[in-house]
Amino acid sequence: MPVSNSVRPGFLRNLRDDIDTSWPNVRVPLLIRRCLLPVAILLSTSGCAVLQDMLPRDDAGARSGPRGAPPALASRASVDPISRNYFVLESPEQSVIGELQIVFTGPDDTFSDLAREYGLGYDELVHANPGIDPWIPAAGTPVLLPTQYVLPAAARRGIVLNIAAKRLFYFPEMPEGEPQEVLTYPIGIGRVGWETPLGSAKVIQKARDPHWYVPTSVRKEHAEDGNPLPAVVPPGPDNPLGRHVLKLDMPGYLIHGTNQPYGVGMRVSHGCVRLYPENIDTLYSLAGIGTDVAIVNQPYLLGRRDGQIFFESHPPLEDIEIDTAQHLDALLQSLVNSELLQTKRATAAAQMQTIAADARGIPILLYKRDIDEIYERALVVHNTVEPDPDAPTLAEVRELLDQPLAATDEQPEVVN
Repeated sequence: MPVSNSVRPGFLRNLRDDIDTSWPNVRVPLLIRRCLLPVAILLSTSGCAVLQDMLPRDDAGARSGPRGAPPALASRASVDPISRNYFVLESPEQSVIGELQIVFTGPDDTFSDLAREYGLGYDELVHANPGIDPWIPAAGTPVLLPTQYVLPAAARRGIVLNIAAKRLFYFPEMPEGEPQEVLTYPIGIGRVGWETPLGSAKVIQKARDPHWYVPTSVRKEHAEDGNPLPAVVPPGPDNPLGRHVLKLDMPGYLIHGTNQPYGVGMRVSHGCVRLYPENIDTLYSLAGIGTDVAIVNQPYLLGRRDGQIFFESHPPLEDIEIDTAQHLDALLQSLVNSELLQTKRATAAAQMQTIAADARGIPILLYKRDIDEIYERALVVHNTVEPDPDAPTLAEVRELLDQPLAATDEQPEVVN
């Protein structure tokens, strides 16, 4: 049944606790540490990337924490994590939401575990924590959670997808006088050669437990890889669309769940947009037929909150050309035309160039002498990832390593 695109006053505020507690401590069942030897054997015999490339280490053979992290982090009192997905804008001018957080890893935590637990995508954590091994970080490693976001420069209505950030923002319609609410989720997007398209769209159909009518091109690709697919995949755990689908009026493109949640936040699909199962479940209940969808590519973002100016930079997608200098000049000019004093132009320009070159997907305060001020304002939070008693099998490890690269996705017809 289609649902209205309007939201009752404060509905998301009442839903917030459900969002944060209905799927507590969700994690991907992978204890890679227990499978290092079989993984090494697998890689040596399967033609995959060499182990050293997959598990980067520094000259000393290990990393103690993110670059620039102050040693006094462990002495700070830890607090409860912020909301994973839900935020309220205090004013129409506010364009930065959330807070940066730092968590200390447990003995078996991986970036995939931490990402899903704290509402992030895998790539977001990797970019924010250069040098930390994403698969076997040492226990007690401080990991920066990039849970602060600059909103895309787009109309604040419906669904906005910033594919450069691999993140979705949902702006429900609010009653007159009510502050704007926003939900944000990490997304998986189209891999190279199967790019997620840019432009405007609308939600034209919704389906629970959809069938996947496998496109001929995808069946051919899988057959050539020795992994043939049926013409139709029924609902169930083997369906890559998951349990919820929003169909767009862009022919063949969907926003949907997944049976491979570890691929969320990465470039893994044939162009469609993937969400964690718990996230698409909420979005499906809120976004009705006719919901506006804007798909943008904005690796460089300027935001404002409480009179401060933030700049956020993501690595540009390799297959979409973008003139970095031109984009930075345009953002800088917008500051000069508003509140930036001409005497500070050179300082802002130099810092924006530095942040863009070291794209970590983190909103960084302009005019601070130290770019690593992020650690000063980050909250140290409890590690709420729960240990998984089930170690993965060798087959599960193979699937984890190989299947995101051999996408199993999309461009389907959908039936209820």
